[in-house]
Amino acid sequence: MSAATLALNPRTRLLLEAPIAPTLLGLALPNVLVMLAQAGVGLIETYFVGQLGTDALAGMALVFPVVMLMQMTSAGAMGGGIASAIARALGGQRRQDADALVLHALVIAAVFSLMFSIAVVGGGRWLYSRMGGTGAALESALIYSNWVFAGAFLVWLFNTLSAVIRGTGNMAIPAYVTVVGALLLLPLSPMLIFGWGPLPRLGIAGGALALMTYYLIGSVVLAAYLWSPRSLLRPSLAHIRFRWLLFWDILRVGLVGTVSTVATNLAIGVTTGLVGGFGTAAIAGYGTASRLEYLLVPLVFGLGAPLLAMVGTCIGAGQRERALQATWIGAAMAFTLTEAIGLWAAFFPHTWLSFFNNDPAMLAAGATYLRAVGPVYGFFGLGLVLYFASQGAGRLLWPVLGNLLRLLVAVAGGWIALHWGGTLVEVFIAQGVALVLYGVVNAWAIAGGAWFGPVGWPRSIATLSQRIQASAGKA
Repeated sequence: MSAATLALNPRTRLLLEAPIAPTLLGLALPNVLVMLAQAGVGLIETYFVGQLGTDALAGMALVFPVVMLMQMTSAGAMGGGIASAIARALGGQRRQDADALVLHALVIAAVFSLMFSIAVVGGGRWLYSRMGGTGAALESALIYSNWVFAGAFLVWLFNTLSAVIRGTGNMAIPAYVTVVGALLLLPLSPMLIFGWGPLPRLGIAGGALALMTYYLIGSVVLAAYLWSPRSLLRPSLAHIRFRWLLFWDILRVGLVGTVSTVATNLAIGVTTGLVGGFGTAAIAGYGTASRLEYLLVPLVFGLGAPLLAMVGTCIGAGQRERALQATWIGAAMAFTLTEAIGLWAAFFPHTWLSFFNNDPAMLAAGATYLRAVGPVYGFFGLGLVLYFASQGAGRLLWPVLGNLLRLLVAVAGGWIALHWGGTLVEVFIAQGVALVLYGVVNAWAIAGGAWFGPVGWPRSIATLSQRIQASAGKA
């Protein structure tokens, strides 16, 4: 073993040397837990808001794609850029750069959160009206949205600090913080929504206020850990010197990932608008059903975050074949998990939908979506986990193209179905076809060597090894 390898932190060495599948599963378990808890935060809110009636549930359905856009941008796109940059710095033994990246990441979080606050608080009524919101549903959407996006910085701060810690290979601390926070939110949300003791009944605004409280407390705990002696990184506010190259190391992955995230949420947002032509109950049904698709995002992220760290660390250390092997192992795991969930939802849609509301029209619309799209959820999981792996490799062109193709097919197919006299079934079938294309394009590109040069026909890892060596020789 070389002196350079011995100098590595044990967690970094684990990513470079330990058996891939057990390591991914070991790191993913706490991370899946954290993502389930974080998804549970949204489900808790939806459940209690659903008790306020169909209009309130439809209002949340209007806001939800925009909230998830911020969540996925901060945690997945820009968060992935942060984790990838730190993982590559640690893999290349650039400890000072890794420490400095923390403060650069916080500056990026502050700028992006301000952009979200200005855009959504200022343009919320226009946006939700275009998505089909009217009357009481629109007013509920605006109340919830204004509270959440006024506190956008707390969401960005929480997800940025979590991404920094995950970039070091530590999945446990963000998991513990999120799980404990979700347990605190469980009683806090109904207390603020319905009132309890001296607390007044705040309605849908109470759900938003409870959510912001969760992000505030979590951010304080994560920051305390990051600046403690237990942290692998040593960020310092003394002698701050910002460098464009470190900003770019994050942004070159995060900005491209943001395009992909926007495409994902725009596809659901536009579909919500198309569904709006069938009435408020249809919006509520589709919004509630599509929450299951959004639930797949944190589940796959639970596996994708350690995969990103492993791929990024291996790429930084020059172990490109190991990075590719880890990618396909993670892809198989993600496909199996998401396909199983999709098939369950397709066969038993009311089990999911009736948890939130029992309006017959809402249940019918939601069941139509799950039966049409659920059976191809595996392709969504495949495409998404390959997106996270590509973040680790710093090569996001093809995942973004795949997501843009998904957007094009989902929107164009849904519009054509609707304007040619189609029903909800045809609109939702277009969403399913789009998901299949998303997964296939991402898999085809990586199998064809997109990380190491122009894309060709799919090849085995052994066949790609020569291309990897040639790429390494040119680097």
